[in-house]
Amino acid sequence: MILEKKLKVAIQGVLGSFHHQVAQQYFGENIEVFGYNTFEEVAKNVENQVVDVAVMAIENSIAGAILPNYDIIDRHELFVSDEYYLPISHNLMALPGQELSAITEARSHPMALLQCKKFFAEHPSINPIDDVDTAYVAKIISEQKIKGLAAVASPKAAEFYGLELLAENIQTVKNNFTRFIILQKDKPVSDAAPTKASLKITIKNQKGGLAKLLTVLSDNDLDLTKIQSIPVMSKPWEYSFFIDTLISDVEKFNHAMDLIASEYGSVKIFGTYQSRK
Repeated sequence: MILEKKLKVAIQGVLGSFHHQVAQQYFGENIEVFGYNTFEEVAKNVENQVVDVAVMAIENSIAGAILPNYDIIDRHELFVSDEYYLPISHNLMALPGQELSAITEARSHPMALLQCKKFFAEHPSINPIDDVDTAYVAKIISEQKIKGLAAVASPKAAEFYGLELLAENIQTVKNNFTRFIILQKDKPVSDAAPTKASLKITIKNQKGGLAKLLTVLSDNDLDLTKIQSIPVMSKPWEYSFFIDTLISDVEKFNHAMDLIASEYGSVKIFGTYQSRK
């Protein structure tokens, strides 16, 4: 009997994290998950083909874009093949048998804590502290039996590590989503016409450059869902823009990319795929 080869999926964080949850929901149960401490390690292992694909958070509906991740994708020459939106439920969890009043410190990923600012403002006796990952804190509390410390993580993490929920859905905005992207080393091939693209556009240092760029995109019916700027380190006063745009017409999209590359700067396409929003 020939065993089916399991897909190797890289995530940032440990089992029970939101990344782990997305990996299972998107790829199914027949996967081998590799957890890394940083997004940099995730990208490096995709680039070196230690793993087949990666799941990476890229923006949150409350906290905004995770800008360093765009740069990581760029430097490691990775491609975006798809996106996935996960509704986020943040919960305060600790060892069983403790009361909320016994908790003096809560640890989690900085983006998670940022999404729960109102809860901590209402509970000033609990000090929020940045840590590497949501589920990692839950894991440490469980393994080391630490009292007085809570994690902010998903219900899956509480179940996975045997912790008790002390407060549920503590995110400030209840309709809270995180957008994840699926990354791979090779350029994806698809028969379906793409409806979204992720780009890096570097424009020349010229008067009205950004306005001209936006006009080209608008004239070709490209609806921007995200635009973030970063300076080009080697060229003072020049900027690169990480852009996500909806595509209504593939021919118009291709025309816009050609026009921008010939007239205004350089274009790097991280991926064209289906919009899942």
